Amino acid sequence: MQIDPSPLARPFPALPPIAGVTLRIAKARYKTWDRCDLTFAELAEGTSVAGVFTKSACASSEVELGREAVKQGRARALIVNAGNSNAFTGWRGRAAVEAIRAQVSEALACAFDEVFVSSTGVIGVPLPVDKAQAGIAAALTAEPCGWEDAANAIGTTDTYPKGAGASAMIGGTRVELAGIIKGSGMIAPDMATMLGYIFTDADVAPAFLQEALERANAVTFSCITVDGDTSTSDTVMVFATGKAGNARIESWDSPGADAFGAALADVCRELAQLVVRDGEGARKFVTIRVSGAVSDDSARRIGLAIANSPLVKTAIAGEDANWGRVVMAVGKAGEPADRDKLSIAFGGIWTARDGLPVEGYDETPVAAHLKGEEIDIAVDLGLGEGRATVWTCDLTHGYIAINADYRS
Repeated sequence: MQIDPSPLARPFPALPPIAGVTLRIAKARYKTWDRCDLTFAELAEGTSVAGVFTKSACASSEVELGREAVKQGRARALIVNAGNSNAFTGWRGRAAVEAIRAQVSEALACAFDEVFVSSTGVIGVPLPVDKAQAGIAAALTAEPCGWEDAANAIGTTDTYPKGAGASAMIGGTRVELAGIIKGSGMIAPDMATMLGYIFTDADVAPAFLQEALERANAVTFSCITVDGDTSTSDTVMVFATGKAGNARIESWDSPGADAFGAALADVCRELAQLVVRDGEGARKFVTIRVSGAVSDDSARRIGLAIANSPLVKTAIAGEDANWGRVVMAVGKAGEPADRDKLSIAFGGIWTARDGLPVEGYDETPVAAHLKGEEIDIAVDLGLGEGRATVWTCDLTHGYIAINADYRS
């Protein structure tokens, strides 16, 4: 099924090559499409790795094995299969991942657990080992490709390739970061979401890299939602090749650690927002800012209750300034709230203050704001210092059309 590009799409950025990373793509033909659907990233020896994975109780074998392997902190290769999630496939799914890892570890003469595999697509269909191994064989001899080609190859219902980059100074050494991500539907935070991969030439100890990723994830990937559904395959990983030659970052006390952490968070935030902008059927990008909560965690949960409400999302799709639906979502969140202290704004215009409609409230400028593509909702609970920002999109007929035909 041909999907029109999202009206919220962003052009793919110019990303720098990352020393120690070689990208290749191939056609494994997991579905009846004529496109590259297998991505192979070869990583220099000594590359550090960190990852966050779905908390779904029905996680794929790729997630289970990756979660274990990331603990040893080293990576030599990443393989991403698009079109088949290999989730809910029992021992056959696990055998397929092990066959892929064995083939790649032999080709690169590396340890079995230095090979990471991700798969995305239809649930419940075992990954065809013959297609996977043929695709890997083709990728091993293919010419290296660029970031945009790799971003296209990992997509499924994505309507545009997604990438982001940043740089940081560690001492006198400039380090680069480049990331790609796929995701459009089945997007809700439960660690991180979708499949995302960030590469850097910085020299970073695995333990610090893991901590920095988890910190960035908490305020980026875990603050987005398209439809409230968490995938069985959600994975975000960071690979640090160490080829920049900087003094190694071992902890937050290391020179340049804060700068690197900020750059990583910037890349994660941009990638997360790009996924929301490609939400299935999305026509509006929505930023929800919650303040005055009893804690940051409480603010985040309230923000997600608003962002996941079908009533809120359809009102935004219909450009209806129905702030009562936001009140409803705050009330159902299960978090501390006081009706008589609650304030709500759209586009910087307060519609309700301290539990009451604003006297003389004119809906005209709010209605005009809702006709745009960038929607801003602010909620102040008036209870404390907790705050959070959550990103989502509207819910349109397009979401139904895409998902009703997903397997065709």
